[in-house]
Amino acid sequence: MEHFDRIDTRLLDEFQRDLPLVPRPFGAMAQALGLEEACVLDRLTRLKAQGALTRVGATIRPNTVAASTLAALAVPEDRLDEVAAIVGAEPGVNHSYLREAEWNLWFVATSPDADKLGASLARIEARTGLRVLDLRLIKPFNIDLGFRLTAHARPMAAPRAVDPAALRVEDRPLLHALSQGLDIVAHPFAALADRLGWTEAQVLARIDALLKAGLVSRLGVIVRHRTLGWTSNAMVVWDVPEGDIAAVGPKLAALPGVTLCYQRRPVPDVWPYQLYCMIHGKSRDQALAVLATARALPALSQVPHRVLFSTRCFKQSGAQIAEVV
Repeated sequence: MEHFDRIDTRLLDEFQRDLPLVPRPFGAMAQALGLEEACVLDRLTRLKAQGALTRVGATIRPNTVAASTLAALAVPEDRLDEVAAIVGAEPGVNHSYLREAEWNLWFVATSPDADKLGASLARIEARTGLRVLDLRLIKPFNIDLGFRLTAHARPMAAPRAVDPAALRVEDRPLLHALSQGLDIVAHPFAALADRLGWTEAQVLARIDALLKAGLVSRLGVIVRHRTLGWTSNAMVVWDVPEGDIAAVGPKLAALPGVTLCYQRRPVPDVWPYQLYCMIHGKSRDQALAVLATARALPALSQVPHRVLFSTRCFKQSGAQIAEVV
């Protein structure tokens, strides 16, 4: 963050959620910062070009609107670039990282439904000749990744309860567009409405309803943490007995420095771990200090675990909610 001035930092830190649902949201942001709208538009455009943010848009709660999974491949070192390119070319893959483990290439895949997700993973297996570990989400404890970047900023809000019945068929193209990002223009919701054949008022009303239903987990500036200095990021997997996960999961998720936490399906005889958390740190020592706090929890103190630091990002984009035509 030292490469960005005070206004850049506030744009990246204070607007990760609750983007104003008004016709000119960037104008409302500018007013809150004491700036002109054109200044906010210029800065956000520049920050996106610099890789500080991926988009201004939405994150969609997993497995409510589309099917998604975390998956891994054990890739020989001399094939990493080749296999990463194959994985990244699959339309549903929106995140792909190299991690320190024998299962070293990890990716998130999203498709409109479970059958299409299965077909996507099967294509990756066929094209790479490697087995895919399919680690489906069972229970989320914290899946937002919208943590504050500065120590003085207010805490993130608690997640909303989810109401899947609020979803309408016509919401899918809207959610897909939001996951890819709004245009950074004066009237982004009107621009989106034009593409969908809706009115601006309809777009604003449906986004509001989907936020209240918890199907959109947040709407705002989606940052690239690695670009902003969080370069020592570890996925920690815990072999917690299944009966203990519901009790320990919320405690782990609540620890400062733990940025994601969820339960996933294990793979018998290959990958026994069911409880996952992410720790984002500016140094390895900082991340390991957070891990030490987690290991001090009585329910985790004797639990086998592994620490998988990420060392390279191959792909980071929005999720695929609708069919790619």
